Amino acid sequence: MTRLVALLTGRRSWAIALVGLVLGAWVIAGLGQAEREPDPLSTLPAGFESTQGQALLEELPDEGSSTAIVLFTQEGDEIEALLPELAVVMEEVAATYGTGEPSQSPAGGPPADADAPAEGAGPPPGVTEGGIPLIPSEDGTAALSTLTVTAPSATEAQEVVTGMRADLAAAVPDGVTAQVTGPAAIQADLASVFDGANFTLLAATASVVALLLIVTYRSPVLWVIPLVVVGIADQVAAAVATRVLALVGVPWDESTIGILSVLVFGAGTNYALLLISRYRDELRTHTSRHDAMAVALRRASEAVLASASTVVVGVLCLLLSVFPATRGLGLACAVGVVVAAVGVLGLLPGALVVFGRWIFWPQVPREGQQVLSESRSVWRRIGDAVATAPAVYVAGTLTVLAAMAFGLTQIQSGLAPEDQFLETPEAITAAQRLAESFPAGTSDPLLVVTRTDDMAEVEELADSLADVEGLTRATAVPPVDGIGQVQVVLDADPGSQASRDVVAELRETLDGRADTYVTGGDASSVDERAGSVRDRWVVMPLILVLVLGALMALLRSVLAPVILVASVVATFAAALGVSWWVFTGVLGFSAIDAGMPLLAFLFLVALGVDYNIFLITRTLEEAGVHGTREGVLRALGATGGVITSAGILLAAVFAVLGVLPLVVLAQIGVVICIGVLLDTLVVRTVLVPAIVRLLGERFWWPRRVGPGVGPRHAEDRVEAGALTG
Repeated sequence: MTRLVALLTGRRSWAIALVGLVLGAWVIAGLGQAEREPDPLSTLPAGFESTQGQALLEELPDEGSSTAIVLFTQEGDEIEALLPELAVVMEEVAATYGTGEPSQSPAGGPPADADAPAEGAGPPPGVTEGGIPLIPSEDGTAALSTLTVTAPSATEAQEVVTGMRADLAAAVPDGVTAQVTGPAAIQADLASVFDGANFTLLAATASVVALLLIVTYRSPVLWVIPLVVVGIADQVAAAVATRVLALVGVPWDESTIGILSVLVFGAGTNYALLLISRYRDELRTHTSRHDAMAVALRRASEAVLASASTVVVGVLCLLLSVFPATRGLGLACAVGVVVAAVGVLGLLPGALVVFGRWIFWPQVPREGQQVLSESRSVWRRIGDAVATAPAVYVAGTLTVLAAMAFGLTQIQSGLAPEDQFLETPEAITAAQRLAESFPAGTSDPLLVVTRTDDMAEVEELADSLADVEGLTRATAVPPVDGIGQVQVVLDADPGSQASRDVVAELRETLDGRADTYVTGGDASSVDERAGSVRDRWVVMPLILVLVLGALMALLRSVLAPVILVASVVATFAAALGVSWWVFTGVLGFSAIDAGMPLLAFLFLVALGVDYNIFLITRTLEEAGVHGTREGVLRALGATGGVITSAGILLAAVFAVLGVLPLVVLAQIGVVICIGVLLDTLVVRTVLVPAIVRLLGERFWWPRRVGPGVGPRHAEDRVEAGALTG
């Protein structure tokens, strides 16, 4: 460790930084990000019934196909007179975008070349021209048709649906509106959310970081160096993470790189702030900037490595998720945090030292100036106030956090399809309009999939569902390659409790039938909710246990890690409780995404512990000279400014997720933003110092800490001279 510190801070440290920058540029330009292979099962919970059904459908020869529903609407009741003309339009669209496979009517109509389905499961009357079924609504204001399109990935679905929409708009008669919805359109509109999203998110994140660095350092130059280092780390992390994911065969989705970028910028900039703050402070006690950086790097690296270790341990817990894409996010984030820590600790020291003290202009630190731990900063004054009555501050802070957490008792989980976008796309508005003239579940029917090549068995399966309440129609589809389907349209709105009840009754009715699964639409939604609940019960406790274990190993203490982790859990509960009122009262959300609490918990626990680590490692250092009770006040005075800056920056960075019009990302951003601010301004500033003041040296139990036991500043100065002399 001593030799490494000397290498990174010595006279030739500029060369190390230069080599690192060149290597990073090569990884970005030469290696680049791996191509993402389409995986339709990556967002579905592994082992659940809907996923097994989708896996069965993937065996069909038209693998990668999806259904697009074209809705024609007209004011008045004259749509039937236009059906022949609309059928010609659909014929042209089908010739351009269709797969050539028979289209299935989501309203229950049979395929164009199929016999009538079993009695009791037949379709309403339709008009067929040129092999394209068109079904009018009873009110005469709408008609729909379906088309099977090739869409093995969201990007390809977007291209197909965008083309369809443009062609339909140009071809329909005057007064008729054509909209595209259905699974293919929903997939396409979801993909459009991420059009240029990584660039937009990166630009917004970098701008926020740059602004906050300028405000923090009040220097026209200094902010550029950490921003460049972290920016390079971000791009290297994206390249390395995707290559690792492709190598081990773990899938990822469109949001992975965006969340990874936010995490790397947030964590990396926090590490940079801590190192630069310590370096500036050490310049006030050292003549040589190399000596100052040697001490700063050695001390800051303890906190940075402890922080990075807890984050890596936490995010790797996502590998136990039942969602393959969530596993990919966990592995990608682990790689990203390692790259961020290595980049900051490996490149930033040499990049800072080479420029000398003037890089801090106009507030250049000079030898002999007062160090932060001796100053009467606002944070030290807060600490002194807490020290007058620590028990009162502990009780008061916990009471406030408990009151904020009350919102947890009101939370509703599970977003309906129309609630998943901040800006409602055409697929959703078309589905809502379709539900006015057709059964509500028409836009996204359920599928009962079974392994059979006997049409009579499929028809019997459709008949067996006739007594299930809430079904509008069940249509038997001829088996293909030994796989039969029954298309089921519900009367209930997609995403509603009524639709989930129907899914449960369907599965109960079909219980015991071998290789028969209910999938698609609300069935997948039900299983996603169940998978999210399972992940919360399995992954969240594991995160706590592993982060606690990592802290125990790093601090060589039992009681201190328990207190720190408990404080972060209290912060999460308060943040989620307050966020619920923000979601419902300010943003107009009716529920939270089922998977959001896990990700918010992960990032808040892993990143929230960071600020306590920054404070407590400095407390441990100060306790070796001044004792624990005085040490925590000196540590608060020394780290208060940088931790507050880091917390505000991290909160702002995660809030940037709101630039993407997905409700789940906006919700994650809000919870983490509120949680980080609570952790930075309340828990780290008031609660933890108050607890340390109450416990004194017992805080470190069973470790012995106190004057003469912990590290000393004088020893640091001697070692720094030996390192760089």
